[in-house]
This record gives sequence, C-alpha cells and structure tokens, in this order.
Amino acid sequence: MDPHDLVVVTGRRLQRVEEVLDGWFEVAAARGERFGSHHAHLIENLRRNTDGGKRFRPRMVLTAFETLGGTDLEVAARVAAAYELLHTALIVHDDVIDRDFVRRGRPNVSGSYRDRATTAGISLPLAEHRGMSVAVIAGDLALAGAYRLVDGCGADELTRGRLVELLDDAVSAAAAGEFADVDFSTHATMPSVDEVVEMERLKTAWYSFEAPLQAGAVVAGAGLATIDALGRFGRNIGIAYQIVDDVLGVFGEEDVTGKSSIGDLREGKRTVLIAYAATQPEWVDVHRLFGDPGLDTVGAARLRDALVTSGARDYAERLATDFANRAWEALAEDSVPASTRDELAPVVRAVLERTK
Repeated sequence: MDPHDLVVVTGRRLQRVEEVLDGWFEVAAARGERFGSHHAHLIENLRRNTDGGKRFRPRMVLTAFETLGGTDLEVAARVAAAYELLHTALIVHDDVIDRDFVRRGRPNVSGSYRDRATTAGISLPLAEHRGMSVAVIAGDLALAGAYRLVDGCGADELTRGRLVELLDDAVSAAAAGEFADVDFSTHATMPSVDEVVEMERLKTAWYSFEAPLQAGAVVAGAGLATIDALGRFGRNIGIAYQIVDDVLGVFGEEDVTGKSSIGDLREGKRTVLIAYAATQPEWVDVHRLFGDPGLDTVGAARLRDALVTSGARDYAERLATDFANRAWEALAEDSVPASTRDELAPVVRAVLERTK
C-alpha cells in the first residue's frame, strides 16, 4: 500500500518542495567544499539516496496546509522539505541499525561507502564498518538540515517556535521508538501487543503522519482544536497503516508488496502479529523457528500457519481496523473542515480495504 497516491496536492506546491530540497543540497555541497572533498562527496551521496522518494511526509504537510486555507507556500514548502530530510536521516540511521546496505534496489549510503572500501582492497568486515560509520555521519547532516530548514522557513517567531517544537517531538519520538525496537530484539521475552503498538507509533506514525499534518496546520494558521484533531488522526491512521504493513510483510504477495515475505520472520521482527501469537498455545511448537537466520520457505510456511490458526492474523487485522476507525472519528470532528476531511478520507478507506 502506497499512501502517497492517496493524498493529492497540486504539482506546483510539490515542485516547490523539490526546489527547496535541491537548494539545500546545493548549499550543503558548497559549504562542504570548505571542509574537503570527502564532505562534498558525502553530501552528493546523501542526495542520491534522497532522490526517488515518494515524498509522503511533504504531501502530508502540504495537504493540511492547502486544505486549511494556507497562503504562504514558501514557508510550507520549507517545512515540508524539512520532514523529507528528517525521513532521510532516520532511514539512513535505521539502515545502520539493521545492517542493511541496499535500499530501493541500489546501494544505500552504507552500501556505497562499503563498496568503495572493498574496491580499495579493504577487507569486508572493515569495509562494512566504514560504510556504516559514514552513514551515521550522513544521517546527522540530514537531521541538522531538517532543523535548519524549519529555523529559516520565514515564519514569524511564534509560528517558528511551534514548528520547531513539533519537529523536536517527532525526533524524540522516533529515537524512543527505535530504541524500543532494538530493545525488543535483544530480549528473550516477547513484548506485549500494547508495547508493540506504542513502539510503532513512536518510531513511525509520529514523524510520518502526526507531526507533518500538525505542522501543515500550524503554517496555515489553524486553531488548536483542528491541530489536535489532525494529530489524533495521524496517530491512529499511522498505527493502523503500520500494523497492515507488518501483516503484508508476512502474508503479502512479494511481487505486489516488493518486499520479502520471509524477511521479517527470519529477522525475528516483533510485530502485533507475533506479540499476539506468542500468547497462544499454537506458538509453542514453532517459536524456535522465529528469528532463525537460516529459516527456509518450509519453516516460514509453518510460522504462517501458526499465525493463522492462533488467530493472530485476524486479531492484527481487526486491530488495524479499530485504529483506522479511531482515525476517522478524529477526522469527523467539527473542527476539521470538509475540504481536509475529503482529502484525507481516502487514506482511511485504503487502510480498511487492505485489512479485509
């Protein structure tokens, strides 16, 4: 499910975000020349890894901004670009945590610098360490860029302060969620469903849905009731979306999702599916297969069977529907204009349809 296709903003507005991003990379590259060729190359590598993104978070910012009657596109575009740079920073760091060297079918920042090191004759373990180290630095630069864009967005002091606070909360939430996810993977005991839901809200829903929608509303000059309602919408639809994504990660068709249906099981990823199944007797006979690096298709099929017979799949789909319905309730509040509701309603419907 690609939510970027469900939210439509005018091409002119989205194009302005692209121009802001291009401008940031150009300035960053020029600044980097003062510090040597390595810095300039790092900025260019980071730029390549940002190109081709779906710009979902900027779309969230602009949708709220546009449908709530916002008029200052320059401010909105800079804030929207900031959330794209935040996304870039977080996925670059996430790839380091997961020891992934490829994204979107090509080497990511870690992979690019690992490959450069191996070409230079450095052993693979050292090359991988070099690649991940450089990626940490690159992610830091993108994160700093997000703050720089918000701070220089051109809004008045009060509005800018509110925007920085929203960005701060999104960064802190993502850090807390990532930490929880890492922590879960190192514990023998399985987290509860509620703990997984909270982790997914912090790690993904907050910076992908909640904060961008609220930031767009702030730039548009919306009232507190509207901003709060959009935050609740974003929180609940973000959780619903992530639960559905986790279900598709195990049961989805690979040629449709573009994602391995065995990877999450082999990795031992803690999701709502797994947290619920771990409380059921059907899990006892198969739990040793979960997280096995050598898990094959036969073992994966046994795990999927257990997730179905234990009721975990049905439970996860019902829970996603429940959160999607909560999102709709927030969207239906009187403080949310019909124009905003009409633009965001397809996101709710899409999530509900994918849980059937």
